Amino acid sequence: MENIPMTVGGVKALEVELLKLKDIERPRIVHDIATARAHGDLKENAEYHAAKEEQSFCEGRIKEVESKLSRMQVIDVTKLNQNGRCVFGTTITLLNVEDDSEIKYQIVGEDEADISLGKISCHSPIASALMGNEEGDEVTVKAPKGDIVYEILEVEYI
Repeated sequence: MENIPMTVGGVKALEVELLKLKDIERPRIVHDIATARAHGDLKENAEYHAAKEEQSFCEGRIKEVESKLSRMQVIDVTKLNQNGRCVFGTTITLLNVEDDSEIKYQIVGEDEADISLGKISCHSPIASALMGNEEGDEVTVKAPKGDIVYEILEVEYI
């Protein structure tokens, strides 16, 4: 099994999710199953079957999160050599050369990626194009709608 790169924030988010699943969701589901059992015949008991299905999903997610946490490789970007290069965990401000629009992304692990929060997977085309480059460089990103040229305005180690 390979290591999973994660930022410090990504690890904390998974740890919080795991605690919620184990300490809140699991006991609630067990209670729901017991309540549904009390209603009698289990063959035609929709509440029971729904609760069992939810239990299965919850237990599967617990195993998945535990597995990821056991294989994580925490990368604290604030402790990296801050030489201005785009690396895992850095936050990068880009200028679209074509339309002069600016955008900011943080390069994170796959599980942390959320484009609405400006977090892109280290395996995404844009992150792949940025890695190893530094402030002032121009990079071309191969996008489905065609090549996009960005200038790297700033690389932050936050």
